[in-house]
Amino acid sequence: MELSAITGSPEQLPWPDQSVLVVDDEPGMVSFLVRALAVRCGKVEPAASVEEAEQLLLRRHFDLIVLDISLPGRSGVQWLHHLRDQGFSGDVILITAYADMDTAIDALRAGASDFLLKPFSLVQLINAVKRCFERSRLVRENFVLKRELTRKNKPLEGLIGQSAPMRELCARAKRVAPTPSTVLIQGESGTGKELAARALHRMSPRGSGSKPGPFVPVNCAAISPELIESELFGHVKGAFTGATAGREGLFYYARGGTLFLDEVSELALPLQAKLLRALEERSIRPVGSEQEVPVDVRVIAATNRSLSAEVAAGRFRQDLFYRLQVVELTMPPLRDRIVDLPELFTHFDSLLAPRLGVAGLQLDPASLRRLSAYRWPGNVRELKNLVERSLILGYVADDLLHELAEEHPDSSAPATGGNGCDSLASVEKRHILAVLQACSGNKSEAARKLGVSRKTLERKCALWGA
Repeated sequence: MELSAITGSPEQLPWPDQSVLVVDDEPGMVSFLVRALAVRCGKVEPAASVEEAEQLLLRRHFDLIVLDISLPGRSGVQWLHHLRDQGFSGDVILITAYADMDTAIDALRAGASDFLLKPFSLVQLINAVKRCFERSRLVRENFVLKRELTRKNKPLEGLIGQSAPMRELCARAKRVAPTPSTVLIQGESGTGKELAARALHRMSPRGSGSKPGPFVPVNCAAISPELIESELFGHVKGAFTGATAGREGLFYYARGGTLFLDEVSELALPLQAKLLRALEERSIRPVGSEQEVPVDVRVIAATNRSLSAEVAAGRFRQDLFYRLQVVELTMPPLRDRIVDLPELFTHFDSLLAPRLGVAGLQLDPASLRRLSAYRWPGNVRELKNLVERSLILGYVADDLLHELAEEHPDSSAPATGGNGCDSLASVEKRHILAVLQACSGNKSEAARKLGVSRKTLERKCALWGA
């Protein structure tokens, strides 16, 4: 066709991120559709046949297809059946000049999102397109909400405190949040890295306003290496054994919002290369597809390892490290902000007591002194677990902490490794092994008490040969 693709000016469009494929063999209808949609959508491309449309679909992603039923060769309904069988999940509006009940039923069975009878008005067309885009947005939001319901709802406990490290962190976060820049959050397990990421999202234009975008978290260590690529980028039907249908990835569901990659250091090197490309090109390629799908996503990554050390060891790509480290936030460990402990204890007490249906606790001076002397290897998460245990028992249940301090006096003292004190690594090892022994070797129970994941505990035990 001589009519080329039309791209609108993004700042003037109601749907600047949406792309539309118009498939019709009537030049007059194509001209009407393209001109009507080009001033409202980010990109509109025409095709005069199914074969031409298939070639365009191989080259790029389309959010919506406006498809005529009567086409030379294969009909629109036949092609729609084929598209759905191949896993195409986008919306399709069927249009026709000859409609009867059988045609309408066949269109619905094929998976049409809407149905327009020629001649239709501009208002009818725009309303149909609007319904499709609104339905697509609701599907993404529903997916994100379902994921969130399976996770424990966490308030901003990790960002509570008036200590110097927390004031510095909050000040920096407020400067970073409004920007679209990639952020790398580093810190030990349990310091509140995901909470900081959520705060950045909420303070950004993506997380505020009348239609805030989604916050989509993913733990890169919790998904097997064989599945993580499909989880992030999606896949097409038949891409691998068991892929009986196509599926969108988390990058797709995070469009317009923030994708939080927790424990990003656990990604395998081949996937690191694909993540780098997605960040650079602002597009993804589903597994098994040659098609590039544009995505408008802000990425926030987090790790409890030193990425610079991982780069030096050859386990993390240097170029990806630099791409993630546009802005870096470091979450302070609890032992470096002990002055925040009373405020954190009170916060957890008021948060958990109603949930557990028990009376709250007061942190007396003696208990505060004992808690302040502890090193808190599990950080804020470990403190939250202690408060929950204390509420259930009815007193500040720091008995285990005291036993550890008596067995290993150095565990509650600052460790420098150079003045007769043990290194922090050895203190951590002794504490973890002591908790594991107290749990009779039950790693799941020990991980819960320590406030870390079982995977983290297993990795450390494997490192020590325990």
